[in-house]
Amino acid sequence: MSAGEKAKAKTEQAVGKAVRKAAHAMGNETTAAKGAALEARGTARETKEKSKDGFRR
Repeated sequence: MSAGEKAKAKTEQAVGKAVRKAAHAMGNETTAAKGAALEARGTARETKEKSKDGFRR
């Protein structure tokens, strides 16, 4: 996995988790759902990059 893509994936996961938790604590479910979606996108990006690494070997 390239370092740039790995960093993007981890950043999306961290930001999504922070947004989700903060919005949930404030009772804003719409923003919490957006944070969860961002976190899921980061996880999907990480999975994609790991699968690409599998084909390179």
